[in-house]
Amino acid sequence: MLVVQKFGGSSLATLERIRHCAQRCVAVARDRDGDRVVVVVSAMSGETNRLIGVANALVQPEAHEVHRGPYVPSAVRTPEHERELDQLMATGEIVSAALLAMAIQGAGGRSLSLVGRQLGMQTDRSFGRAKILGVDTARILAELDAGSIVVCAGFQGTDAHGDTTTLGRGGSDTSAVALAAALGADVCEILTDVDGVYTTDPRVVATARKIERLSYEEMLELAGQGAKVLQIRSVELAMRYGVHIHVRTSLDDRPGTMIVPEEPAMESILVSGVALERNEAKVTLLGVPDVPGVVATIFAAMAALDIIVDMIIQNAGADGRADVTFTVPEGELDRATAALATVQFGERPPTITSDREICKISIVGLGMRTHAGVAAKAFGLLAAEGINVQMVSTSEIKISVVVHERYGELALRALHDGFGLATAAAPAV
Repeated sequence: MLVVQKFGGSSLATLERIRHCAQRCVAVARDRDGDRVVVVVSAMSGETNRLIGVANALVQPEAHEVHRGPYVPSAVRTPEHERELDQLMATGEIVSAALLAMAIQGAGGRSLSLVGRQLGMQTDRSFGRAKILGVDTARILAELDAGSIVVCAGFQGTDAHGDTTTLGRGGSDTSAVALAAALGADVCEILTDVDGVYTTDPRVVATARKIERLSYEEMLELAGQGAKVLQIRSVELAMRYGVHIHVRTSLDDRPGTMIVPEEPAMESILVSGVALERNEAKVTLLGVPDVPGVVATIFAAMAALDIIVDMIIQNAGADGRADVTFTVPEGELDRATAALATVQFGERPPTITSDREICKISIVGLGMRTHAGVAAKAFGLLAAEGINVQMVSTSEIKISVVVHERYGELALRALHDGFGLATAAAPAV
């Protein structure tokens, strides 16, 4: 049996935790009938933000605070700078890999670390957001055959020029699933400081419970709507290649949540989880010309800036005018509105308004495909709490609503408990 284990930054935050992870790796290799083990590591907790902060302070010394976002300010986002930023950010995982390999050796195991080009992760040249093109597993397989636990630096790969690239935030999850797919692993364990995927955030809703099994589709929707346990790209890869993911805690051996292909029994559960996304902002254009091509122009402006647009509503207006409303990540709001202010809409430009005081709540479940009345029940639960719905978006297995941020947690609890997620089975609609 071949197991890929991924340890997140919180699991590697201290030397004591690194030693604990090493002991766990050795135990898996010894106790599970001699399983072969590949380990993928993130940077130690806080290290990536620290490196970005140093880089940003270097290129923007006049700033009063160190910017710790995913990238440095756009004014210095040249290809040359982004190449060096990837070189810098990749070092966090390199340090973790070397330390864990040494700790495994100290715990009595045989181990070595592979980083950058050594681990065979081939990517395109999109620095900071590289896409995986393929994985050359020859070196990893050779080391496994020699009896080693192979520790791989996550979050990174190399392009055709041999330059280091990074996969974007949460990229170590993607690295782990890609390696599991390429190696034909029996399972990819995502080990973190939580013991699985819950019906909602247990820090907000005390009645949240751990889910034993989720389909890829449900996990994709939950991850996309604010659940932070898994990175979206990793779930997409797992679904494409049939990789079974086991989300579990690194602190003990309790089973967690299995992310697997859809099973017939899953459709009997109406709603599997509820997610709250606070990092949302709303943009509204009032009085847009109601003619072909205008909406395309609006979203072309967003695409040109790599701004991800989520929910979209267009209302038919009067006198040849319409209103368009959409949501973007809150951190992108200023860039989005500035770009829209430069778009040519004719002699009478629309009024552009924005709202940061919103959040999005989503209910997800395969049972929505075969049960009617889910939306009616959801809106009824919100209405009973006096919560006004500003926007709605649906898919086969998801309903998302935008509400004022002051009602976010209240809406989350109302939907979670209203659909029976605190109990073993959800009630029928």
